Amino acid sequence: MIARAVEAAGIPTLSMTSALSITRSANVPRAAFLDYPLGRTAGPPNQTEVQLDIMRRSLALFNTFQTPGLVETLPHVWSATEGDAWKEKLSLPKKDSGEAPADDERTEREDQPQYQNPEDKILAEQGRCGNCIWLE
Repeated sequence: MIARAVEAAGIPTLSMTSALSITRSANVPRAAFLDYPLGRTAGPPNQTEVQLDIMRRSLALFNTFQTPGLVETLPHVWSATEGDAWKEKLSLPKKDSGEAPADDERTEREDQPQYQNPEDKILAEQGRCGNCIWLE
């Protein structure tokens, strides 16, 4: 959505994503997909070499993608020791269901939006974004 508007202004964009189906349905101009936990698209914490490789491979897509809407799956694996074990945690019952294991480290989900401060809530209720002034 925003990427398409930026592209229409003549500026190439690249989305980095860990949500393949959502990215494909949004039909972004170009994207790099990593099969990583959400929020970790640039790589695991404190693994500078992996992070740099992800960025290099992602930026190289500007030179190789000729057709809009392409999504490149990068070859990185979240954890060589864990494999895909992190995915199993995502399918566990919610904490508040009473069925989650005692060592569940996931953040509890809220039914209502959460804001960093009261001003953000006011701006959101007004349909504005205090950090996105370039959109206004």
